[in-house]
Amino acid sequence: MTQQNTELFRRHTGNPILTAADWPYPVHSVFNPGATLLADGNTLLLCRVENRTGHSHLCAARSANGVDGWAIDSQPTLSADPENYPEEMWGIEDPRITYVPELGQYAVVYTAYTRDGPGVALALTKDFHHFERYGLIMQPEDKDAALLPRRVGGHWALIHRPVSAPGAHMWISYSSNLRHWGSHKIMLEARLGGWWDANRIGLSPPPIETPQGWLVVYHGVRQNAAGAIYRLGLALFDLETPERCLMRSKEWIFGPEEPYEQRGDVDNVVFPCGYTLASDGDTIRIYYGAADTSIALATGSVRSMLEWLEQHR
Repeated sequence: MTQQNTELFRRHTGNPILTAADWPYPVHSVFNPGATLLADGNTLLLCRVENRTGHSHLCAARSANGVDGWAIDSQPTLSADPENYPEEMWGIEDPRITYVPELGQYAVVYTAYTRDGPGVALALTKDFHHFERYGLIMQPEDKDAALLPRRVGGHWALIHRPVSAPGAHMWISYSSNLRHWGSHKIMLEARLGGWWDANRIGLSPPPIETPQGWLVVYHGVRQNAAGAIYRLGLALFDLETPERCLMRSKEWIFGPEEPYEQRGDVDNVVFPCGYTLASDGDTIRIYYGAADTSIALATGSVRSMLEWLEQHR
């Protein structure tokens, strides 16, 4: 008898939903999009776009149904600005979008590629046409960051992934003004040994606020003889003390299986930076980079994710 793994995310049959061939100007690859639902009901993806210099910028794609019919900006939506922000000298990458009701704006947290490696940068926008840039808010090497949508204990909270020997773990930091950050606390450690998430982990899309806690989809990197494999797992954190982990999955829930996930610029990668939540508060669409080459879509249920985590903690 063969035991089947639970399918928490169902891949869209038309995957990949966006590739470089869809872009209105010449690019090399498109992947790792931030995602949000706009006030008009349209889905916006803020895609990482790599050009033929090897540097990346961000470009918005909008769709009425979040699946196809994408209207893509005719030029980069947010480009690196090394003249005013020297930390962006080698491009900007991997945005995570959080709508912040208190500010009435979207917070875009992205990776600025500096001469010393990746750092965390922040920009605010109301319309994804005009941006207020805060510049670098976490020094290199640091990435995989997102802002929580509300204050915790009177302070803004940022999840991020600094790199330090011997591994890379998830941390949370707090700020009163979004510019200066402190009270740094580790929230989830990479495991050791032969685990699927040994040595290096990081936040994938922004956390999902549920009555049970902050539901986090995170990525783990497993090194084997053929290279690295990027897979996804789940963890749950306390709503008012988000550095306190309540549950963590033993197994991964989603990994590279399809050809477009297994072969590309970087093989064996599924890497979501964004999701949208339907009006039922349960149906979730995960938008992910596939093999650092294209963008794909998978659909799931928040309720099912929480139930699975309870069973596989």
